[in-house]
Amino acid sequence: MLELKYVRNNPDVVRQALINRNMGTELLDSLLDDDKAWRELLVEGDKLKYQRNQVTQVIASLKKEKKDATSHIEEMRVISDRIKEIDEKRRSLESGIQDKLLNIPNIPSATTPIGKDENDNPVIRVAGEPTKFDFTPKQHWDIGENLDILDFQRAAKISGEGFTVYKGMGARLERALINFMLDVHIRQGYTEVFPPVLMNEKAMTGTGQLPKFKEDMYACTDGYFLAPTAEVPVTNLFMDEYMENLPVYMTAYTACFRREAGKHGQDTRGIIRQHQFNKVELVKFVRPETSYDEHEKLTADAEEILQLLKLPYRVISLCTGDLGFSAAKTYDIEVWVPAQEKYREISSCSNFESYQARRANIRYRTPEGPEFVHTLNGSGLAVGRTVVAILENYQREDGSVEIPEVLRPYMGGATEIKKQ
Repeated sequence: MLELKYVRNNPDVVRQALINRNMGTELLDSLLDDDKAWRELLVEGDKLKYQRNQVTQVIASLKKEKKDATSHIEEMRVISDRIKEIDEKRRSLESGIQDKLLNIPNIPSATTPIGKDENDNPVIRVAGEPTKFDFTPKQHWDIGENLDILDFQRAAKISGEGFTVYKGMGARLERALINFMLDVHIRQGYTEVFPPVLMNEKAMTGTGQLPKFKEDMYACTDGYFLAPTAEVPVTNLFMDEYMENLPVYMTAYTACFRREAGKHGQDTRGIIRQHQFNKVELVKFVRPETSYDEHEKLTADAEEILQLLKLPYRVISLCTGDLGFSAAKTYDIEVWVPAQEKYREISSCSNFESYQARRANIRYRTPEGPEFVHTLNGSGLAVGRTVVAILENYQREDGSVEIPEVLRPYMGGATEIKKQ
C-alpha cells in the first residue's frame, strides 16, 4: 500500500495516478478528510492532556493545603471524558484510514504508458513469426479431445464448467512442462520452493488480493483462501521480517484457483481461462535502486521458456488503464495462438516497488535505517496456456502434435502425441 505520509504530502500525484488508471478519486478525498480530522483530534487531545496535567497539579496543591478542589476535580472529569471521546474517534478514524489505504492502488511508474485500456498497450518486441499452416488449424480443445488427452465433459461432471481433466499424454505434457520450467529457472539462479496453497487473510492482504478482490477468490473454512497464484505464498514467506543478502530469487509451482474463469462470456471453451490451473511463478526481492533492472531480467527469464520451446510471442507494456492494482509497471508476454489468429497472455511480469512489501512489512536494513524491499513477480509460465500454445503451434494436418525437442527428455523420449 502507499505510505500515508506520502499520500498526505502528495495528494495531487496520487489523484492524477487514479485518473490515469481510469478510477474515481472519491476514496482518496475521503481518506484525506479522515486524515485531516485525525490530525486535528490529535492536536486537540494533546492540548487537553497538557491541560489535564496542569489541573492535576493544581488539585494536588489544593489538597496539600487542605483547600476545596471540587471545581477543579469536576473540570478534570470533563477534560478526561473529552480525551476519552477523542481517543475513541481517533481509533475509529485510524481503522477507516487503514482500510482506505488498502483499497488505493499503486502509483504507476513514470515509464508506464498512459492509456485507457488494453488497446493502448504498446508492443515492446516481437519474437518469431506467427505460425502458418497449409491447412486450417484446429482449436486446442478440438485437438485435445480428438487425441483423447483433454476431457472437458468428465471434468464438468465432477466439478463444473471451467475445469479440465488431462489424460494420458496430456497429463504427461502438463507435468513435463512444470518440471522443464522449474529446471530452467533453477539454472537461471532461482531457488525452488513448494509452498502451501491455503492462505490466511493476512497473506492475501499482503500481496493485494484482499480486501479489494475478495469476490474473485475462493474462500474456505477457518479463514483460509485458496491461492490464486504462487505470488501470494512465496512473497509472504518473508512477511514481518528483515531480509538479508538481497537480492533473493525464488521459483515455485502451484495449482492456482480463481473465480474469474469465463467471465463476461470470454474463453468459455478450452483451457485458456480456468477456475483451477497450474502455474510456475518467479518472485524477486530486491533493493529499490536495482528493481527496474531486475524487472527486465525477470521478464527475459520468463521469455526464455518460450524461446526454448520455439513458440512465437510478443511483449507488451501495460498502460495505466490496464495495469494491475498492486503493480507499478507490468510487461505482458503473449504467445501466438494460430486458431484464434492472435496473441494471448501467457505471463505478466510486474514490479510492485515497495507496495506489497509495505503491506506485508518486508524490510531490509540500511545505514540510514530500515527500508522496504521491492518485490517483483511473473509467470514462468502459465502451464495450461503453454499446453494450448504447443497443441496449436505444433499441430499437424493428421491431428497429431509434434512434441517440442526441448521437452522430449521430459516425455520419455516421445516425439509426438498421436491418437491411440
